[in-house]
Amino acid sequence: MNLLHNDIKVELGDIIRSTIEELGFNISMADIYHAIGRTPNIESGHFAFPAFSLAKVMRKGPPVIAKMIAEKIPENDLIAEINTVGPYMNFSLKTEAFGRLVCNPILGGSYFQKPMIQDSPRTMIEYSQPNTHKELHVGHMRNIALGDALIRMHRYCGYEIVSSTFPGDVGTHVAKCLWYMKHVNTEPIPTKGKGAWLGQMYSNGALLLNDIKGTEQEAEAREIMTEILKQLEVKEGEYFDIWKETRQWSVDLMHQVYDWAGVKFDVWYWESDVDADSVKFALEHYNKGFFKKSKGAVGIDLEKYNLGFAMVLKGDGSGLYLTKDLELARRKFQDYGIEKNIYIVDKRQERHFKQVFKILELLGFEQAKNCFHLKYDFVRLPTGPMSSREGTIIPIMKLIARMEGEIYGEYLKSQVDNSEISESEAREIASVVAKGAIKYGMVKIDTQKEIIFNLEEWIKISGNSGPYQQYVCARISRLLEKQGYDPNGEIDWSLLVHPAEIELLIKVSGFNDAMLSATQKYQPNQVTNYLYDLSKSLNVFYNDVNIKDTEDSVLKNTRMALLEVIWKVESRGLALLGIEIPKKM
Repeated sequence: MNLLHNDIKVELGDIIRSTIEELGFNISMADIYHAIGRTPNIESGHFAFPAFSLAKVMRKGPPVIAKMIAEKIPENDLIAEINTVGPYMNFSLKTEAFGRLVCNPILGGSYFQKPMIQDSPRTMIEYSQPNTHKELHVGHMRNIALGDALIRMHRYCGYEIVSSTFPGDVGTHVAKCLWYMKHVNTEPIPTKGKGAWLGQMYSNGALLLNDIKGTEQEAEAREIMTEILKQLEVKEGEYFDIWKETRQWSVDLMHQVYDWAGVKFDVWYWESDVDADSVKFALEHYNKGFFKKSKGAVGIDLEKYNLGFAMVLKGDGSGLYLTKDLELARRKFQDYGIEKNIYIVDKRQERHFKQVFKILELLGFEQAKNCFHLKYDFVRLPTGPMSSREGTIIPIMKLIARMEGEIYGEYLKSQVDNSEISESEAREIASVVAKGAIKYGMVKIDTQKEIIFNLEEWIKISGNSGPYQQYVCARISRLLEKQGYDPNGEIDWSLLVHPAEIELLIKVSGFNDAMLSATQKYQPNQVTNYLYDLSKSLNVFYNDVNIKDTEDSVLKNTRMALLEVIWKVESRGLALLGIEIPKKM
């Protein structure tokens, strides 16, 4: 349940409600609060309240009601002016009220600690399900950045979140990799970068199998792969020993990527850990009569739900992804006491999860109704889709190195050459900016839309990019330092009367509203939209208000305090996307 967390709307709503009560009528505070919104522009006011909902109670037309309430509202510390336009009451607020209710709490930090929800369900967010024996590539970063942002946003808003990952460490892709590595490859195993090398072994194996399709060589390869999978199932044998060693190479690469991204999981599930128990789970419910046999396979007919026949056991008795996800859900519900389960997985698995959730519902899992598949579209290169099988990918670690190199060469090398910053400082800045470019680029697009990765566009310090938002914060810091801002000096918020200042005050007052909306809609791109919109208003402020030439010392310090407010809001918004602010840019 959402709390009434916006102090501006609470205080304004309380004034409206008290006035309505004086007129002899009643309306809930929550109804008023949620009806208050922004006006189309600051010329018509700052916030508006429509009188439509009062028409039935007060038995008058909304325009008449709006005028009645506006005329009855007494003078107060919040409202400077009220204009009625038809059924709307448009309120212009006193800037000292913005300072009291918004700016001071932001500067003090309490604004970012306000609870926004209560009685929220304990929720597990599962994301980043990479396969071992493949190399993580730029496409994986959409899932990682999306999941990490949503977890940070949920926790900021007050949700109890358990984060989890479910890497695939068994299956045909592993067999292809180990077959090629053991029986075809002639390269020595590298001393470094073994995880990336293993991904190349998989790609080479997949391509070779395609080339030898229909030949005796393929038949021999398939026979070996079958043996590999059998040994993995019984957990013993030469291939199982190779699997354990090589699996760790992939895990090391995963940790390298996650450490770079600042990602940590509360729970690590592994496909190999649920494999045997998922088959046992399916057999148990088959023996109870829940699952049925059909053409040698075991499953359930979901045709009446337009979901076809959902197979849980193949003819040879082995399980499928569906089988494993059923067991995984059982573990999540029972072991972690979760009430809601969010799966961040690409759109190809939409039907799969519909089957999973329907089976869980039919099995009697009460939490099944709270399972949600957050699907997203793919990342592709300007040249076309990526495929690990075909080797048409950009490995994440290579991408990071390339981005850092481009940023260093484009923006920082000249500063090093001129001794403005040290080499180590420049490399650190390049790392932070590259991370911001990748993470921001991955979440600024609606999840339902495809991302076309373009390195040159993503690292630009202009437009709606991560580096630009980082630059906005760095520029504020530099300006405050240069102009001698005193955070303990005198501040008089009532002096802020310029339209560009008012616009910034209104926008920062809505930060928590924007974060809660983005969180509950699972749309981090709303956060990037908010930050970019705020930075555009800041540019108007820079163009229209000259801080350097402000003669009144109190006004100058107050304007700089407003800039610190913007910095805190921008930096907190970026932090919710997992993006740091470089010390310099």
